[in-house]
Amino acid sequence: MKFDNKSSERGDTTPRYQADDLRQALNVLKQGGVILYPTDTVWGLGCDATNEKAVQRLYEIKQRQDSKAMLCLLDNAGKLTQWIKEVPNIAYDLIELTDKPLTIIYPDALGVAPNLIADDGSLGIRITKELFSNALCRELRKPLVSTSANISGQPTAQNYSQISPEIRNAVDYVVRYRRTDNKHYAPSSIIKLNVNNEFEIIRK
Repeated sequence: MKFDNKSSERGDTTPRYQADDLRQALNVLKQGGVILYPTDTVWGLGCDATNEKAVQRLYEIKQRQDSKAMLCLLDNAGKLTQWIKEVPNIAYDLIELTDKPLTIIYPDALGVAPNLIADDGSLGIRITKELFSNALCRELRKPLVSTSANISGQPTAQNYSQISPEIRNAVDYVVRYRRTDNKHYAPSSIIKLNVNNEFEIIRK
């Protein structure tokens, strides 16, 4: 892996991703494929959130009913208005003030695959600050589906080493970045908002 020399001088040893790793992941996503990639929480299964067939394939890989909606990642809160009809004002405060990964479920999703949206029209979106997933969202220019890399009902893999061969073999591309990172990561907090700025804590 490549390292940022300036970061190393500051004592930050966070590795940088390889450009070809990002490029290959993007190519797969743009062709309607499914990838396995690191996020700001656990490793995720991902695809282009606007591609209905790709989203359906994710449900099949996870052996999960499509009535259980999956969340998306974006690189910038300023892009929320492209995918949500009316973003509650409190959302921006929550995103800015949170000190841990936060998924917000918004009402009235727009432009994404129909089978990604919950029955009530809502969609979960998280703004990722993690290096690779942020770059992936920025370059894709669309929301990126992010669902835990496990068969539905089985324990969530907290790092790459815990992901089953069944999942690894089912995708079109496995990102190389952070495969050797064996830290334990937890899923994000989840809050559901409505247009009146009322909210419900789904997961702390």
